[in-house]
Amino acid sequence: MTTLDNAGPAGETGFDQILAFSLPERAARGRFVRLGPVLDEVLGAHDYSPPVRHLLAEALVLTALMGALIKADQGQLTLQAQVAHNRSQDDEGAISLLVCDYRAGELRGYVRHDPEKLANHGSNIGLSDLFGHNAHLAITFDLASTDGDTAAERYQGIVPLSGDTLSQACEHYFRQSEQIPTLLRVAVQSDGRSTIAAGLLIQHVAEGEEGRERLHVRMDHPDWEHVATMGGSVRHAELVDPAISAEALIWRLFHEEDRILIDTGAALERGCRCTAEYYSQVLARFPASERADMREADGYIHVDCAFCSKLFRIDV
Repeated sequence: MTTLDNAGPAGETGFDQILAFSLPERAARGRFVRLGPVLDEVLGAHDYSPPVRHLLAEALVLTALMGALIKADQGQLTLQAQVAHNRSQDDEGAISLLVCDYRAGELRGYVRHDPEKLANHGSNIGLSDLFGHNAHLAITFDLASTDGDTAAERYQGIVPLSGDTLSQACEHYFRQSEQIPTLLRVAVQSDGRSTIAAGLLIQHVAEGEEGRERLHVRMDHPDWEHVATMGGSVRHAELVDPAISAEALIWRLFHEEDRILIDTGAALERGCRCTAEYYSQVLARFPASERADMREADGYIHVDCAFCSKLFRIDV
């Protein structure tokens, strides 16, 4: 990491790149990201209505921010919001599933929803309208081992999908499942042709010395209260303003601190990993009789990738 000592250091971070930062004297760490072209590429794969586009944009920002906390290059973070299978009709919302994941700078996501139900709501739609009243949020960390096995260690937290926004639901996850004081701020802006979405994540990290109280369970620690107040003062317009680099924004918020350490991460890209070879391998595991039942009139098995909307015709 390098020290941030002004609002415009060399190599300013713009669209589609994570900026990691820390405040050593406050025992705090953070991530910032502003998505632009990558976001338009992901959203452009589907003909989503504005509320769904807004929700997925927010989810992709949150996924990038939390995924960037993983140290291993091949670790993966998956964010999933889903309704309960045993929900009643009164609990049903317009969206049944939202999935996003981040792996080594690759970002992807999609939403499964009912357009007719969505049309029954107005323009001001909250989480309860989108998902109903019986949904949950699951966040899964798949961490790589030293030999690159991405399934070496997995842990998952599941909490009710509560709050007015997905960002609030994720804050609830960290508070309940991880017991880490966390602040999340996300803004989304669209002009109908392109979308910008940006987010800020700040956490209080543990001291962890033996015999001392774990710092990250102290929600009322004065250092955290100070950092949360400063970070929480960021405006939505600042988050999505491309004229303000990531470094300049962090400097605005925390320039009074003794030290701000920054580190620019890898560039982000859309990371749909679907291939005909992969689907062929999966389908080959099914008995020949079942594969015969899967074939369409043209003789191929059709596989539609939910993430990128590509249709694969597999002959196996």
